Amino acid sequence: MHPYLIEIKKIYSANADVENAKGAKAYLLNQFEFFGIKTPLRRKICKAFYATHPIKDHAMLTALVKASFAEPQRELHYFAIELLGYHKKLWCKQTIPLIEWMITHNSWWDSVDSTNSFVISKYFLEFPEAIEPTTLKWNHSKNKWLQRMSLLFQLLYKDKTDTALLSQYIEHTQLEEDFFIRKAIGWALRAYAYTDPIWVKHFVKTHPSLSSLSKKEALKHQ
Repeated sequence: MHPYLIEIKKIYSANADVENAKGAKAYLLNQFEFFGIKTPLRRKICKAFYATHPIKDHAMLTALVKASFAEPQRELHYFAIELLGYHKKLWCKQTIPLIEWMITHNSWWDSVDSTNSFVISKYFLEFPEAIEPTTLKWNHSKNKWLQRMSLLFQLLYKDKTDTALLSQYIEHTQLEEDFFIRKAIGWALRAYAYTDPIWVKHFVKTHPSLSSLSKKEALKHQ
C-alpha cells in the first residue's frame, strides 16, 4: 500500500467509532464497511491531511484515487473523491477517464453524487469543451450512474444551465424505470426551477411521459 494511504488509514482508525460504523453501514444497505467517522470530523481530518501531503502530478493522483477505492471502508472512497476535488490544479483531459472510473466503481448514490459535487460539476466549468462529448456518452451509456451524472452535472449551474442539453438528456432517459434515473430527472428540473420556474412547468406539461416521481420532484417547490 502507498505510504500516503497507510498514514490516513492510521488517522482514520484512531478516530473510528464502532456504533457510528454500524449505523452508517446499515444506512447504505450493508454494501460497505465504515470506520464510523462523522462527516464534519472526517472533512476536518482530510483538509489538514491534503494540505500537508502534496501530490506532485496527475499520475500519482490517479494511483491514489484508485488505491483508495480498493479499500473496503467507505470513508476512504470519500477521501479519494475529495482528494481529487482538492487538487483542482492537476485537472486535465486525463481526468475524464478517472472521473468515469470513479462513477462506475463501488457505485452508489452517495459516492456518485459526491463526485459530482466535488469534481464533475466544477470540472466542466473549467473545461466546457468537454461537456457535450463526455455527457452525451454518459447519457447514452447502459450504466445508470453515468446516466445519472449526465442529468445532474448542471445541478448548481443556475442561469448557466444549458437547457437544450438538459432537455435532450431528459428526453432520452425519461422512460427508464430505474429509481435513481427518475429521481435525477426530477432533481435536475427542481434545481433549475429556482432559476426559471416557468420553463420547468412548461417542460413538465409538455412531457407527459415523465414518470410521476420525476414530475413530483420537479414541481416540489412550485
